Amino acid sequence: MLATPYVKFDYEKVYEPAEDSFLLLDSLEKDQSYLAKRFHDQLAVVCELGPGSGIVTTFMMQNKMPSQNAIYFALDINPWAIQATEDTAKRNDCDRIYLEPIQSNLTSSLRHSEVDVLLFNPPYVPAETIPDIPETKDDIDTWLDLALVGGENGMKITQLVLDNLNSTLTANGVAYILFCARNKPEEIVKSMTSLWNIELVEHRKAGWEVLSVYRFSRKTI
Repeated sequence: MLATPYVKFDYEKVYEPAEDSFLLLDSLEKDQSYLAKRFHDQLAVVCELGPGSGIVTTFMMQNKMPSQNAIYFALDINPWAIQATEDTAKRNDCDRIYLEPIQSNLTSSLRHSEVDVLLFNPPYVPAETIPDIPETKDDIDTWLDLALVGGENGMKITQLVLDNLNSTLTANGVAYILFCARNKPEEIVKSMTSLWNIELVEHRKAGWEVLSVYRFSRKTI
């Protein structure tokens, strides 16, 4: 079993790692050999959307996933999450590995077809509306809400990422995306199988919720 990164930060400012975070870690550990085989020793670009504490990105860095030559981007709209991600990397002696934390609205700061491994534990809690992006760093409650609230069916933010998956990933790229049962992931998978190979990597009951991680890769023509 691979070690879980140590995290320590202000949980009033950044989402605390919970069952969903650990399910994503377990999914990546399960797929470690798959990723190593897929990317060998090539230079691979890993990008996590919404890293929060930085625990997932740091886990990838600690274990040199998917390859020895990987570089890492962590994109989060929350400025406090950017700070926490940098701190988590340092606390786990990963500060010498190339890491670029960027305050970004999803993939807006990326070039097209740049990402080899995309990681996304999205805000998936259903709500009528999603808060506007705060104008100041001190609006802490709203920054936290943005990490949790996913709009109607909890899918508004995730759907934006899915809609742009084709232009985000490289030809050989893969994406790991977490869903809750209320997101109706089976319906999403069914609607996307004409273009994508989609595999359920792990699923788990977490309290009253059922969570799952799916892997997306391009179908070869």
